[in-house]
Amino acid sequence: MSSRIEHPTRSMLREYACLAACALCLVACSTAATNQPEAAALQAENGFSIPEKASVSASLRAKFDSAMHLLDQGVYDKGIAMLADVTEAAPDVAALHIDLGIAYGKVGDFEHAEASINKALEINPRHPVANNELGILYRKTGRFELARKSYEKALDAYPDFHFARRNLAILCDVYLSDLNCALENYQAYRQEVSDDNDVDIWIADLRKRLGLSQ
Repeated sequence: MSSRIEHPTRSMLREYACLAACALCLVACSTAATNQPEAAALQAENGFSIPEKASVSASLRAKFDSAMHLLDQGVYDKGIAMLADVTEAAPDVAALHIDLGIAYGKVGDFEHAEASINKALEINPRHPVANNELGILYRKTGRFELARKSYEKALDAYPDFHFARRNLAILCDVYLSDLNCALENYQAYRQEVSDDNDVDIWIADLRKRLGLSQ
């Protein structure tokens, strides 16, 4: 059976960014963000998007791009330090805190990762990506019930946020042994994502374990 791994939201702001009049216009499926809790979610080719805009200088934007390049190249110490500087200079941009949290998580610094994600949630408590990332951190540190609450919070705000849907299903299945929760969320995820063949296997397995007809 294929392994179940939670889907982390990748740090890919720059792939969806546009620079206009020295404004940082962040639009990402993976690290999407907004300072406006009621901003509409967008369905992009690569997934789920929420726009966030923040006015920054051209030099700060260039520093952000350099930091993201370093992180993509696996140069985490320099990349994290540079991204931390950018985040300090633009503290009201939730997406930057999320990216920084993801970067800390990649090097196993879960304490700083959690602190960064929580800063993003202070800006926007309903942010689905931040709640999903916090759920992943809680799962990795063995706080499974808190992970469930974080995934559910993301889905309460944005029911179509399929990354959190898949992660909640895996959490219920593998870590909480709540098979009904797992089946419900795998099926909901399957309706959103049609090309994840692993989930068909997991659904069939769960139905068998629950004694349900195929």
